[in-house]
Amino acid sequence: MGKIIFFEDKNFQGRSYECSSDCSDLHSYFNRCNSIRVENGNWMLYECPNYAGHQYFLRKGEYPDFQQWLGFNDSIRSCHLISSIIFYEDKHFKGRSYECTSDQSDLHPHLSHCNSIRVENGCWIVYELPSYMGQQYFLKSGEYPDYQCWTGLSDSVRSCRLVPQQRGTHKLKVYERDEFRGQMMEFTDDCPSVYDRFLYQNISSCNILDGYWIFHEQPNYKGRQYYLKPGEYRKFSNWGAPNARVGSFRRVLDTY
Repeated sequence: MGKIIFFEDKNFQGRSYECSSDCSDLHSYFNRCNSIRVENGNWMLYECPNYAGHQYFLRKGEYPDFQQWLGFNDSIRSCHLISSIIFYEDKHFKGRSYECTSDQSDLHPHLSHCNSIRVENGCWIVYELPSYMGQQYFLKSGEYPDYQCWTGLSDSVRSCRLVPQQRGTHKLKVYERDEFRGQMMEFTDDCPSVYDRFLYQNISSCNILDGYWIFHEQPNYKGRQYYLKPGEYRKFSNWGAPNARVGSFRRVLDTY
């Protein structure tokens, strides 16, 4: 998770306010901002409310006065936490690296292989092949010092996708047969065992009504993973699976 602390006076003095997510209007928390400490994450700061005015990009570090972030004055009125993932060619965050803040359909020009990953912020899906193909792996904020930590089968990571933030409800309908036929059941929460709840071992089609979800091949969120965003999936191949076996599924939550 990100963390940034705003101080009214220089050198981290005076009234302060700590923030860990986007804020469209900081004025109610402090009157001015003359120093900032970024403890985690990458942030975009704005001179005016609602993400308007001059913008300042800040990485982890200390900024004892507004000249340090190239500010024109002591006005900071809104902030945005930037999702970020860093890929490393070698284990334990060594070797050549590449930082990404948005979807990337082909990572090969930036690194030849991937043996460790650091997720600075956000939830991400990384793919074994370019163009969001092959094995899929769901990663939340944290450190992954080798590919076994994200249950990878090899050091091949060729594309990635940022999961959009979802602050509302989650809802999906699963069906026993393709084209939304057969037994149907609606879910709004995580399901560690599809068979125990649905009484079937297969899901052949589904309709994602709200939120973003991860299907797992085995119960208790194990086995191959598949990322599903809102939309209709008339057959299991639509979400990239070789068969209809779904052992469990869960919501992608901002609280990860």
